[in-house]
Amino acid sequence: MTKKVINQKGKFDEELINTIEPNFVFKDKPINRFNIIENSNDSNQTNKAELLEELKKQINSIENCNLKDNSQNLVLGDGNINSSIMLIGEAPGIEEDKSGTTFKGEVGDLLNKMLLAIEIKKQNIYCSYAINFRPPEDRKPTTQEIKRYSVFLRKHISIINPKIIILMGSSAMEAVTGINSKISSERGKWKETILKNKTYPVMISFNPSYLIRFPENKKYSWEDLKKIKQKINDMKIII
Repeated sequence: MTKKVINQKGKFDEELINTIEPNFVFKDKPINRFNIIENSNDSNQTNKAELLEELKKQINSIENCNLKDNSQNLVLGDGNINSSIMLIGEAPGIEEDKSGTTFKGEVGDLLNKMLLAIEIKKQNIYCSYAINFRPPEDRKPTTQEIKRYSVFLRKHISIINPKIIILMGSSAMEAVTGINSKISSERGKWKETILKNKTYPVMISFNPSYLIRFPENKKYSWEDLKKIKQKINDMKIII
């Protein structure tokens, strides 16, 4: 067991936990100003783009779906399709449904600040959802809906082929790992998921929308973020 030491780092952690909120302003230190993409080439990017477009068509062709019938847009994903990091949230909200893009509004602002806290810009990773259409009244997706869309999500992950997967929220956790217990008992632990004979390291954490409602849990998300940062360093991933 590591002995707890109260020092400047501990003070910094406490301050950062308290400032991961909409009015948080991150330090002025330059953060990855250059977008460096690992193992990328034009043909690989084109192939991924084509596969994602085909996946989008498959999802749009789904029938008898209450989620699709009550949504404006399908939200597939956005960001760097060649990134080593794939972040999966629960489902689009009203802002995402309008724009067709991920993590907008207050939720997006908080996610941006969380990522910047570990020196990551959202546009340099790839973001998606467990469910591609907004649930009516932003309700939690049912287990049946999660299972139905997990077929597409597995294809999605295989196309992006990340080195690390971040799952934010219980729906994302259930879709990828099959775990449907309380997220509070599963978050913060590195797990593995296997797709097409490939093993992906997975970190489960709280969804930003949950943290807005329950800000007292930001301290746990900060611990998860530090573990993600350490894994990125250990794997020598450049973002």
